[in-house]
Amino acid sequence: MALVLGLAAACGGGDGGEGAAGTTAKNGDGAPQVTITPANGSGRARPDQGVTVTAAGGTLGAVSVKLRGAAVPGTLSADKTMWRSKWTLRPGGAYQVSATATSSGGKSTTASSAFRASRATAATRVNNVVPSQNETVGTGMPVFVQFNKAVPEKARPAVERAIEISSTTPTEGAWRWLSAGESFNGLPSVVFRPKQPWKPRQKVTVTVHYAGLKIGDNVFGDRDVVRTFKIGDSHTVNINARTHRAVVKKNGRTVRTWGVSLGSGGDVQADGVDHLLTTSGVHLTMDHVRLERMRPPGKKKGDPGWYDEKVPWATRISNSGEYIHQNMDDPSCLGRRNCSHGCVRSPASDAQWFFHWSYRGDLVTISGTKRSLQWTNGWGYWQMPFANWAKGSALSTSVTTTPLA
Repeated sequence: MALVLGLAAACGGGDGGEGAAGTTAKNGDGAPQVTITPANGSGRARPDQGVTVTAAGGTLGAVSVKLRGAAVPGTLSADKTMWRSKWTLRPGGAYQVSATATSSGGKSTTASSAFRASRATAATRVNNVVPSQNETVGTGMPVFVQFNKAVPEKARPAVERAIEISSTTPTEGAWRWLSAGESFNGLPSVVFRPKQPWKPRQKVTVTVHYAGLKIGDNVFGDRDVVRTFKIGDSHTVNINARTHRAVVKKNGRTVRTWGVSLGSGGDVQADGVDHLLTTSGVHLTMDHVRLERMRPPGKKKGDPGWYDEKVPWATRISNSGEYIHQNMDDPSCLGRRNCSHGCVRSPASDAQWFFHWSYRGDLVTISGTKRSLQWTNGWGYWQMPFANWAKGSALSTSVTTTPLA
């Protein structure tokens, strides 16, 4: 974690930084020797190598590393002869270091170093972290760290290790890298999905320690990003295409149920998919649109089956155009038969209630149709078994969130 070494990928040019030369101090015979790396006066220190302080002939006592007056976290070895910064350095950051070591005979040495980290930053940057700051989300919500361009494969293990995720209740989950084509919005991402739904009513903090990570040849991550959000009450929705009912529960208790109409089917296109069928599987609510314009995928005006409608109270549940929304057609379908274009049509009062009540990331399970939800369709990640999900990690392992203080 402290030192991220050996990652090389063509990602852009830049100032390569200086090597591991250090500043060494010794205070006469019998006094310990203290070495600080990077050396005093360095103007292009490598951010990925962090700060190291070592003592020979004694043990370290006080170690102070500051960036703009703020303490830089680090760890001291069990024998107290080495201190290392916990994370990489901020590109362009000016650091001040001082350290004191004492010998067994009581003699002490103090060393100091002032240096600046290389300013060479990678073109690959963190574009966004989802959920939003202070957002309340559902118990199925994934965590997205999204980038403006693909992170080189050799850099991914370091990036993954540098993402610190904490929650009130420690939660097992795994990161998975998604290409732009697999991402719901076309941005390359690394996504955390819990093994089981989050426990409700807790806080989660995600810190991406991206600043200083080696992303390409002699270029480094530009800045850290922090998000704190809340997991709300447990909201679950079960929708059955055969019974034509939606059953909504809050913290395990049914709070509302209504008749629905799902996709009628009958429009198999060149891709072999019947686009008028609602997908069965575990969906997540993705966003809310007060008035959504809806048109059929793969069709243009004048084609059979063309429509162009503005539909109120639309809660998105996939990327293939599926919403829970207000019914705009034959009300006799609701609770009796499936006659929609693939969405979950609902009575106006129920669609409006759900629009305001639901969080992003609520679990919506649809059953009884002949079309399955693909895991890359929107936020269909719960469709994939967790063991398979974890194989998409650059570290090929699951992680457990640390307790949130």
